[in-house]
Parts: sequence; structure tokens; C-alpha cells
Amino acid sequence: MSDTAVRHLLVDSFTRIAELVSGVTGGLSPEVATYRVDAEANTVAWLVWHLSRVQDDHVAGLAGTAQVWPEWRDRFALPFADDETGYGQSGDDVAQVRVGAELLAGYHAAVHAATLSYVAGLTDAELGRVVDERWDPPVTVSVRLVSVIGDTLQHLGQAAYVVGLAERAGRPS
Repeated sequence: MSDTAVRHLLVDSFTRIAELVSGVTGGLSPEVATYRVDAEANTVAWLVWHLSRVQDDHVAGLAGTAQVWPEWRDRFALPFADDETGYGQSGDDVAQVRVGAELLAGYHAAVHAATLSYVAGLTDAELGRVVDERWDPPVTVSVRLVSVIGDTLQHLGQAAYVVGLAERAGRPS
């Protein structure tokens, strides 16, 4: 597969993710955004924030560029470390993410734009560049991008499921 075909595939994948984020956040009420199945469950707000943070962190790391998060961090006003992505957070931490749908969608849109900017310049050499030698086989740029897509889609599926559960529980959407 040529680097052009790979770029098109990645643009399509990340664009589908952005569309799914818009679908989950479009019309999302505060009640549904913060709905929890139990005290340790993730909320829609946390899931969308986390998947956006991970994509931002990982793609910026691959691209060697700054994350977009610093431009958004103050608007979120979260009581976390500046570089927090949500990995390994507790149920109490999840409950701290109480932000509006527009903010979640806006941050993800900025992450998406940065992602597409990086993907537009991918070459075969860049796709094959090793970024983590702690694994066997070592992780390349292409493997990391597929990992980000997979992780993000899993979290989006979880978010959509929680929206459905919240609506069935009578939370206003």
C-alpha cells in the first residue's frame, strides 16, 4: 500500500472518529454527560475528554509538536496535572470531569485538525519509524496510529452506550 493510500485511510479513520465525537456530544445534556452507572463507572464527559487527550498526546508525540491541550486546559478547569491524559484515573477523578458538550466537541475538533495536519505529511519512511523499542516487535508510527484509532473507537462505543443507558434511566438528553 502506498503512503498516499495509507494517508487516505488514516484521514478517513480519524474523520469517522471526529464525526462520532460530534454525534455523542451533539445535544448532550449535563445530566447525560455526567451520568454514571455506578460510583466507579466512566461518564460520557470523561470518556470524550480522555479519548481526546490520548489522541492529542500520542499524535503530538509522533509529530514532535506541541499538544493542543494547553490552549484548552484552563477552559476545562480540571484539578489534574497539566499533562494528565486520564490513564489509570480513579472513580473520584472521573467525577471531576464536569464540562459541557460544546467544550468537549471543540477540544476534540482541535485535536482532529492537528491529527490531520500530521497525517497529511506522512511518508513510508515516517510510517515505518520506530517510536517505542520496549515491545517485540518495536512499535512504529503506523502501529501507534492504529492503536490510537482502536482505543479511541472503544471509548466512543462506551460513551454511546452510556448515553443510551442514561436515556433509558430517564435522564434528559
